[in-house]
Amino acid sequence: MSDARRKAAPRAEDERAPASHADQDPIPRLVQELLQELGEDPTRDGLEQTPDRVAKALRFFTTGYRQDPKEILGEALFDVSYDEMVLVKDIEFYSLCEHHMLPFMGRAHVAYIPNGKVLGLSKIPRLVEMFARRLQVQERLTVQIADTIDKELSPRGVAVVIEAIHLCMMMRGVEQQNSFAITSSLKGVFQSDSKTRAEFMELIRHQRQRFA
Repeated sequence: MSDARRKAAPRAEDERAPASHADQDPIPRLVQELLQELGEDPTRDGLEQTPDRVAKALRFFTTGYRQDPKEILGEALFDVSYDEMVLVKDIEFYSLCEHHMLPFMGRAHVAYIPNGKVLGLSKIPRLVEMFARRLQVQERLTVQIADTIDKELSPRGVAVVIEAIHLCMMMRGVEQQNSFAITSSLKGVFQSDSKTRAEFMELIRHQRQRFA
């Protein structure tokens, strides 16, 4: 091979297109090994594409790790003279329990009392979703939502209640099919004022009226 051809060969190698993200992702290989450890044949029809599907699903279920509360809230803080309760209830969420990586799901109820600023209503469900899209425990999820609103908005008070069912309780262990967990985090006037707290609890118990 001539010197010119020998010099050209490395250049051709360097100019190859970089491997795709899917090629670099280690999760499919790990899932394939897991399937083998469970006694399955990952090459059989039906499982051949499972490692890639699982990797894609897990990346989606954990998108919250790659999001920042400040970016989600963005410019959605507005100066408004309003000092009554703001409540967004029945926010559906899905998360993965960090102990068994099994789903838990339910509804979040989030309220705050403004102190000169209000938050765009759509940002509250997005904040719930961001923290839910991580490996979680329900207690931490509840506190993270309340702490973030308290820190970024500085309201007179924040209240968060979460109701959820856990597949780790339903599918394994105690196998309780009808039980659910309720957690709460109360700050400011929701903690110090029993009337404000009672109003919040009454509102989240009130059945939602659907519009026609």
